[in-house]
Amino acid sequence: MNFAHRKPCDHRAMSTLTTAPVKPLLATLFADARRTQERFRLQRADLLAQGHRPGSPEFAAATRQAHLAVTPETGQLLYLLTRTAKARTVVEFGTSFGVSTLHLAAALRDNGTGTLITTELEPTKAAATRATLAEAGLADLVEILEGDARQTLPQRRPRPIDLLFLDGANHLYVEVLRLLEPDLAPGALVVADNAGAPGYRDYLATQDRYVSVSVGERVEVTVVAD
Repeated sequence: MNFAHRKPCDHRAMSTLTTAPVKPLLATLFADARRTQERFRLQRADLLAQGHRPGSPEFAAATRQAHLAVTPETGQLLYLLTRTAKARTVVEFGTSFGVSTLHLAAALRDNGTGTLITTELEPTKAAATRATLAEAGLADLVEILEGDARQTLPQRRPRPIDLLFLDGANHLYVEVLRLLEPDLAPGALVVADNAGAPGYRDYLATQDRYVSVSVGERVEVTVVAD
């Protein structure tokens, strides 16, 4: 048999994250985030100076239009961790406009299966994320729980959770983690952006079941040891 004229096989797999439609969508979302986050930082400083605190109606109004997105590096980290862990059930606290959600859902698509359950308090952000996921072709992998995550997550009760990403209201990180602790699979990953949230790292340090490492200044990656 003559193989001289056969074309070589191309075994390179295409990544959902780095090809259309996800790649150009992320480029647009990151550009939107850069524009709105600087404005939000200024508003946040003013609110704190006036005595308002995170979780107040004034803060909620300020965050309504802010694209509170992860950095591109954190997004890629989420993709890599989800792929490496071969996660099947992922829970995200706080989708905002869906940047981190796209990274997580792309990883599940490339894993071949899985479900991402994400939460969002602000209805307009939830609607925007739904539209983005539909455009990305990833809507079938994602369920968005609209409302207070402390109420919606117990009703949905996803289990076992292979990866939990905390990126919502920082002052609620410990409360949300404790809420979902019974549902974390042995060896599950817990990833927190803005991990300097009040009491978060202190809480992890008191729990023998967690082994954690800081990735840069913002991100904490934790494995459930039991």
